[in-house]
Order: sequence, then C-alpha cells, then structure tokens
Amino acid sequence: MDINSDDLKTFITVIDSGTLSAASVHLGQTTSGVSRALSRLEDKLATSLLTRTTRRMELTEEGQLFLEKARAILGAMEEAEETIRIRRQKPAGRLCVDAASPFMLHCVVPHVAEFRALYPEIRLELSSNDQIADLIEHRTDIAIRIGALTDSTLHARALTSSPLYVLASPGYLERHGTPQTPADLARHSLLGFVQYEPGNQWPLRHADGNTWPVTPSISASSGETLRQLALEGQGIVCLADFMTRADIAAGRLVKILEADYTGYRQQIHAVYYRNTQLAQRISCFLEFLQQKL
Repeated sequence: MDINSDDLKTFITVIDSGTLSAASVHLGQTTSGVSRALSRLEDKLATSLLTRTTRRMELTEEGQLFLEKARAILGAMEEAEETIRIRRQKPAGRLCVDAASPFMLHCVVPHVAEFRALYPEIRLELSSNDQIADLIEHRTDIAIRIGALTDSTLHARALTSSPLYVLASPGYLERHGTPQTPADLARHSLLGFVQYEPGNQWPLRHADGNTWPVTPSISASSGETLRQLALEGQGIVCLADFMTRADIAAGRLVKILEADYTGYRQQIHAVYYRNTQLAQRISCFLEFLQQKL
C-alpha cells in the first residue's frame, strides 16, 4: 500500500468542500482528476470511502474512520513542518486573506508595507468579498468577518469591535435638515445594504426597542459604496467607525441622532477552519493586525 500525503489531502479536501468540483478549485486540479485520485486511494485501501450519487456524497463507516486518521496524520505533518519554520524564525509561504472591501481598504491595505518589511518571505494574497465567502472554495487561509458568527466549523479570534454611527454629509443636512428623532428618518433619503438585513437595523434607542429598521432609498452590497454615496450627499447612512473615522475628523461626514445611540459595537473576528494547524504565518499576521487595530 503506497498512500502518500497528497492522497490524504485530496480525500480531506473533498470531504470539507462537499463536492468534487469545489475540491478541484481548492486543489487547483480538474474535477475528473480529483475523482480519479479518490478512486486510486480507494483501490489502495481496497474499500469504499464514499458513496457517491449525482446529488450528494456520504462517508462509509470505513471512510469515517479513515478521515479521522488522515486528519491526525496531516495535522502532525503540518505541526512538524511549522516547528522547523519557527526554529528558523522565517515565516514563509502563501497567505490568502479575505475581507469585506471597506475593512480591506481602511484596516489592512494601510499596513501592508510594514507587514511585508517584517515578513518578506510571506506572499500575501488579498481578496475582497462583501458577502460571507466559503474559505475552502475561495482558497482562503483567513477571513475577516464583521458581525455575528454562525459557522461552528470555524476557529474564531476576536480582533476588535467598532461602534456604528448614523452619518450624513454637511451638504445633505443643509439641503434636507437634520433629523431630531429616529422617526424623522422616514422623511429622508436613507442609504442601506442589499442582501444584508442586519445592516438595515440601525442601533438607535426608541420607545419600542434598541434597533430602528430602515427601508433604504439606495441599496448597495458594499459599505464602501455606501460611504462614497454619503460623501456625495445622497443620503443618511449607518456605518462603522473604522471606515468613517477620518471622514468624521475632517468634517466630511457628521454624526446625527447621537442622543439615541445604544452604544452597540460591531464585533470583528478572524476565522479559519478547525481542521488546520494555525501556521506561523497566520499567527504572525493576526498578531500584527490586532496590534494595528
């Protein structure tokens, strides 16, 4: 029996991805190539690891046992490799970081030069996704996620939290007046999120609760797009401090309804899969970013 680490990686990736096509994206192979590799592994073991239909895959009893051992073996190999890297004190290799475009632009990009100077052998790949991305499908090592986490298969590390402010440009307020209560918002142009309803629940205290639902006049998938619209005087917006701090300081955006703020702070986490060892390059990046935040 000639099973190698590539066999184990292929098998684990197929299970974690859920489909052969998703696994092929992560592995950089064709779907047929991944299927053949899986069949070769089953031939080597002389047993079926998966039952496959056109719609789904399920582990056999032998497959479940083999998966547990395969994870342990690969984990030990990665840990041994990382131990050598730590001894050399030269974290190296590809590191793919995904974050919503506002966080990427305002909290990551400004510090990239310093990070590269500290860790020149780490090859950064930065991607922006304004919707929650599948880490395996997008070949992502770390995803920065803003708001509540729901996926229990992920490790999560709290990085910081950011208050939300209701804002408008001075020009908009001059033309349309300044709301004095949350109810006044109904008479204004509101900027909100599409396909992200929590972003349209503004943290404003009123007689019936601590969130004020809004119906946007203009919707966008990206907070950065909404920021630019607010700067252009197109309406009132509710955005995080991390992306509007400079605008507020410069007077380009003005806080309104401050007396009604609930003090809510949006949580920001870095997430990664439980079944991977925390590589040194990931640890370096998280320690660096947390210091900056």
